[in-house]
Amino acid sequence: MKALIEYLTQALVDRPDEVVIREVVGEKTTVYELRVGEGDLGKVIGKHGRTIRAIRTLLSAAATKEGKRAVLEILE
Repeated sequence: MKALIEYLTQALVDRPDEVVIREVVGEKTTVYELRVGEGDLGKVIGKHGRTIRAIRTLLSAAATKEGKRAVLEILE
């Protein structure tokens, strides 16, 4: 799932080499912390949060298929 998030966000931003994803595994939920380069945050969030909502939906669907729960957070 980390690869899925990385693939999607690198396709959106101007500086794909600055995309950093940290995986924090908990008991029931895995939290993915996303950092992007300066100026790319708006591209990942999208208008009215539509792009990030779509990425979170894809992540949730992929996690559910594997019987897990995943959350995506954006860090500045």
